[in-house]
Amino acid sequence: MASIASGLRHARCASSIAAAPWRSSIVPRSSFQLAIRSITNDAQKPSGADLEASSAAESVLIPYQGVTHARVLPATPSYFSREPLFNDLYIGISKLLTKYNHLPTVTPSEAPQMPWTKLEEMRAQMGEPIKSSHYAKVMRVAKRLNLIEPSLRPAEVTVALSEFTRDINPFLNMPNPIQIDKFGRAVGVGKRKESTARAFVVEGTGEVLVNGKTLSEAFGRVHDRESAVWALTATERLDKYNVWALVEGGGTTGQAEAITLAVAKALVAHEPALKTALRKAGCITRDPRTVERKKHGHVKARKMPAWVKR
Repeated sequence: MASIASGLRHARCASSIAAAPWRSSIVPRSSFQLAIRSITNDAQKPSGADLEASSAAESVLIPYQGVTHARVLPATPSYFSREPLFNDLYIGISKLLTKYNHLPTVTPSEAPQMPWTKLEEMRAQMGEPIKSSHYAKVMRVAKRLNLIEPSLRPAEVTVALSEFTRDINPFLNMPNPIQIDKFGRAVGVGKRKESTARAFVVEGTGEVLVNGKTLSEAFGRVHDRESAVWALTATERLDKYNVWALVEGGGTTGQAEAITLAVAKALVAHEPALKTALRKAGCITRDPRTVERKKHGHVKARKMPAWVKR
């Protein structure tokens, strides 16, 4: 009975809803067309040129795209060292020595003479505070590479050694020969210790003037007088040339030996065949000896104060 009553109740509710007045006010909405553009298969199919262009564009990777935080990468691992440029130079030349260590070498006397760069020049060239010990180590490697047989030396070794040489080769800079002017004079220059002399030598009767004075007036010691004209005495030309010398600086011994060198150079201009005889007599070679400086704690250059026990 309960089920029959429930079914009658549902039927009564459905009939009351169908008879409701608001059902007639609802107007059914007509269907509408969607504004969708039709795309044909021809438009969707790309051409061969477009495919090739797009593939070429995609193959090129554009760097730094989408990078928000970036830093500059060092060009060399030596960037963080104290001497990056010099360190790279040392690494490169060390690799060359390892690579060509098997090549035959010559003795140091037979190796080509190279105008090696000085430490100060290398510092100025690279702008780095290069240590002298580091530079000496690199130069040992460079000089070892220079001992390779010149006919078998690779081109890259020659290029690497050029970085350690100066632009001007001092071994090729020869002094200009002394010329004789229209008055028949040859001018020679000589130095000794702190003295500098210029000698004008011309053919004559053997007159010698030093700063406008005769030899006896300019030099009180006989040894200094003989030294001043030793170039003429050693070649037996004392009575064949006149000498006018201008000398300054230093003492009498230095001035006399400076005149010797100046006269010898001028005499070679007149008679080049005398160069060998003058060299044997010691008149052509420059004497590089100078006074040794006084040291701290010494009485003189080498003399020490007397030791006292108490």
